[in-house]
Amino acid sequence: MDAIEAITSRRSIRGFLPTPVPMETVRHLIEVAARAPSGSNIQPWHVHVLGPETRARLSAAVHERRAAQPGFECSQYKYYPVNWREPYIGRRRKIGWDLYSLCGIQKGDTEKMATQHGKNFDFFGAPVGLMLTVEADMELGSWIDCGIFVQTLMIAARGLGLHSCPQAAWAYHHDLVRQAIPLPDNEKVVCGVAIGHEDTDEPANRLRTEREPLERYTTFHA
Repeated sequence: MDAIEAITSRRSIRGFLPTPVPMETVRHLIEVAARAPSGSNIQPWHVHVLGPETRARLSAAVHERRAAQPGFECSQYKYYPVNWREPYIGRRRKIGWDLYSLCGIQKGDTEKMATQHGKNFDFFGAPVGLMLTVEADMELGSWIDCGIFVQTLMIAARGLGLHSCPQAAWAYHHDLVRQAIPLPDNEKVVCGVAIGHEDTDEPANRLRTEREPLERYTTFHA
């Protein structure tokens, strides 16, 4: 597919088929994504490809912690604002309830909400799980570069007919990620990425997120 179609058809998939993705394809996607721009071409991203044994070990560790310590979080950075305000809190709430309604989760059913969130830590069943890291002494610009890399990776995956899901949830258990891979002490977990073939029978995959009209976020200066 062309680039525009790949971008507009990209969605965060929350249910994958077990259909394998050849390692040659994974390597190709990472090499293509490495064409993403970065300030002064420093290419600050690190990509960790998790094999089946590592994924299983990491998933088990996170599920065990979540069962013993519900609500535990230990991210090394703040993904969301400390003080929520409109229009951002409204957008966040809408996508949450849109997703939960598709999954048959009623408002207040915290157990089912936790179960749905827990699927993150199985990479939503995807056969490919990646972890993106940036070295601790890198500044905000390098994190922006890493984000561009992740987006390029996901668009490349769409170009090959695959789907993906970026997962900041892994950052909240960075210490377990660090043990499972293992990670050097000087690398911070930015996010995970699940890649594979969409399970079209998964209710969560019927979610279609809205985008604000151009006029609400764009100013044209004469």
